[in-house]
Amino acid sequence: MTAIAIRDLRRIYGTGSSAVLALDGVDLELPAGSFTALIGASGCGKSTLLRLIGDLDEPTAGTVTIGGERPSVLRRAGRVGVAFQDPSLLPWRSVRRNISLTLEAAGRTVDRTAIDDLIRLVGLGGFEQARPGQLSGGMRQRVSIARSLALDPQVLLLDEPFGALDELLRGDMNRELQRIWLERQPTTVMVTHSISEAVFLADRVVVMGSRPGRVHEIVEVPFARPRAQTLLSDPSFHALCDRVSATLSAAIRASGVADAAALDS
Repeated sequence: MTAIAIRDLRRIYGTGSSAVLALDGVDLELPAGSFTALIGASGCGKSTLLRLIGDLDEPTAGTVTIGGERPSVLRRAGRVGVAFQDPSLLPWRSVRRNISLTLEAAGRTVDRTAIDDLIRLVGLGGFEQARPGQLSGGMRQRVSIARSLALDPQVLLLDEPFGALDELLRGDMNRELQRIWLERQPTTVMVTHSISEAVFLADRVVVMGSRPGRVHEIVEVPFARPRAQTLLSDPSFHALCDRVSATLSAAIRASGVADAAALDS
């Protein structure tokens, strides 16, 4: 069943001579319970697309539906969870109370048992009363992910959630995210600049071209779940990463050719 359907999506910022065509003609169908990674050069519209799915922005043209509904319907019902690169935790609140904030903002009853279950799910048992300043970067990001899951969302949107972490910690967090996702399995869309991260986590990698942003190619990921650390040294994993890298390079070259043609005209 298709969970997210995107049809002929366009987003223009600004007007007149200063207008920027950020996305144009984007078409995607993402199955329910799937994990999709968006990858592309900086400025290709990955985060814009994520924001349109999450009802954090409005399209200029085209449609986004989630389960046949407009994103605004699901957002207001608390069925869309979002985690960004910056966890944006309130420094005076504990781990438990930062996660509870999502429920409070939605006018929901705070179920302490459910919050503590989330804390255990993201591997922060024993840190319920810790404040953000007492946590490492990876632990703060775990709180952010737990907060995004607090309303048991149908759709989970992740915008470079581990982009600020070092490579070793990022690998650990990728494995933790896979574990968390397998337990709840919301339909997930993640923006990343890391090819290996995209291939390790996703069912498909959407490679985007830029100027304007559009889908260049969709690369399916065939590896069974759960995916173990040993997959990272498997020749088939590296071959698929190489394929995504070549596809991304082709998308960037195509964007450059388009720019040159526009300048020549």
